[in-house]
Amino acid sequence: MSEATEKGAVITDVQERPKHLVRTLLRSLREYRKASWLAPAYVFVESVLEIVIPTVMAGLIDYGVSARSMPNIAKFGLILVCCSLVSLFSGFMSGKYAAIASAGFAKNLRHDLFDKVQSFSFTNIDRFSTGSIITRLTTDVTNLQYAYQMIIRVGVRAPVMVIVAWFFSFRISHSISMIFLAAIPILGIGLIGLSVWVHPIFERVFHRYDRLNGVVEENLQGIRVVKSYNREDHEERKFSRISMAIYRAYCRAEHIMSFTVPLLNFCIYTALILISWLGAQQIVASGNNAAHGLTTGDLTALVTYTMQILMAMNMISMIVVMVIISQASAERICQVLVERSTVENPAHPVMEVPNGSVEFDHVGFRYSNSSEKPVLDDVSLSITSGQTIGIVGGTGSAKSSLVQLIPRLYDVTQGTLKVGGHDVREYDLEALRDQVAMVLQKNVLFSGTIAENLRWGNPDASDEQLRRVCKLAQADSFIQEFPDKYDTMLDQGGTNVSGGQRQRLCIARALLKRPKILILDDSTSAVDTKTDQLIRTALREEIPRTTKIIIAQRIASVEQSDLIVVLDGGRILDRGTHEQLLKTCSEYRSIYESQTSEPGQEVRA
Repeated sequence: MSEATEKGAVITDVQERPKHLVRTLLRSLREYRKASWLAPAYVFVESVLEIVIPTVMAGLIDYGVSARSMPNIAKFGLILVCCSLVSLFSGFMSGKYAAIASAGFAKNLRHDLFDKVQSFSFTNIDRFSTGSIITRLTTDVTNLQYAYQMIIRVGVRAPVMVIVAWFFSFRISHSISMIFLAAIPILGIGLIGLSVWVHPIFERVFHRYDRLNGVVEENLQGIRVVKSYNREDHEERKFSRISMAIYRAYCRAEHIMSFTVPLLNFCIYTALILISWLGAQQIVASGNNAAHGLTTGDLTALVTYTMQILMAMNMISMIVVMVIISQASAERICQVLVERSTVENPAHPVMEVPNGSVEFDHVGFRYSNSSEKPVLDDVSLSITSGQTIGIVGGTGSAKSSLVQLIPRLYDVTQGTLKVGGHDVREYDLEALRDQVAMVLQKNVLFSGTIAENLRWGNPDASDEQLRRVCKLAQADSFIQEFPDKYDTMLDQGGTNVSGGQRQRLCIARALLKRPKILILDDSTSAVDTKTDQLIRTALREEIPRTTKIIIAQRIASVEQSDLIVVLDGGRILDRGTHEQLLKTCSEYRSIYESQTSEPGQEVRA
């Protein structure tokens, strides 16, 4: 199954199983389940009392005011005040618990989404763009928060008011109460039709939000390139096109949903006219005698019930609109929540890595099953613990893909990969990755002090340990030049230090971890050759028992390695020491001569 097919299968499964969708989302309620039950409970009390109040008012008019009876006026007045106070209190409490439940639900949902993304392998992350994940964590969660608050409050209030108000109106007049039963299906069918029509539009809107966030993220990350090429206008036009597409889609959706207002007004005014006409006829026929028919108080109550029922239908229409918007968001959130990581812990994992030996046994790797050509093909390589291995090759030769298999950032698709004598899939992920440190060419520093960034390698490291690893990585000298030294604040991404300084800090961070395997993936490309040499000498002398795998474009960075592997097209072209490869491998010799020849000197064949 291809990556696109797999993703499509997950999306279809989520969309076609609404019960599964709701069940998946409700797992995020947890400690807010109590508030989620209390909010509708108070809403129920508030709604019932609001329905009772018109009946009390009818009694006040018929048996108190019309009958000129002060005891009845006092009795019904006291009941009215009590009902109003209890209804007011219930409304306050329902609002309080609805806010707690919805905000807590959104908090847990964001946490669950973020936690799920953290558990993803690189394969899973490749299926979702960064902009898409940001949209799901922000806009989509906010939509669900508002929808959930409306459902547990208004979504309970509206049906209760419709049912109880109709029951009370039925007690007053069977014939007039039937008008409601005719209006409700008309309004319901219209709302359902509009929701089916508009739902695909909102789905497109959120996909465009993903693209919008992607453009913003790309622009901010590459702002120096944008400005150096004077491409601000181009970026603004690209942003404006997507923003305009969202605007048009939203306008189209809102245009369709605007039909709910005239449909609702039609039902309300038609019902009012019919009730007033039929009620007036019955009052005239009965002479305002409660024993023989409808009274003025009864008609007043019926009109109030009419407004309550139809306003409740208006609330339902608002809920429908919000649910339509949030349904697309719910599906997108569940796509992340139900995604299973392609890299998972085994049932009984190995918890300790014995040593830093690495063995590739006929390893093959593809990023997806639909790939026509494997990224790595039949790679066999044995590395003993403590060896220094150099890996060279042209762009696209799968050097980085090879080393990313060691800490299980990806899993092999063919063959086996062993670390410390065990298949990497047998290890506990945390235990394995604690013993494998990777330093990438474009490693990331986080906002915070230099010391805080270094302690990612070891949270309990002392200041002396920090300085020691920085000396090994040739970073201490430039850190001492900062006024605040190790307390110097770094901007997000470490943009206030140079590329070479970032790389040296990342090497120091990896050394602080004291791993059994250290992988340097072209991580000294931004430092000068002298500093590169000093770093390699320090690594060789200070951590002799650590297996060191060095990927480099410069032959000088790997020529002293115990073994050098030449990759080409995902296969091992040759292997050996520097001297051996100069004699046996034309590709290696060509790279070496191109880097060591003098300007203008012809490169030997």
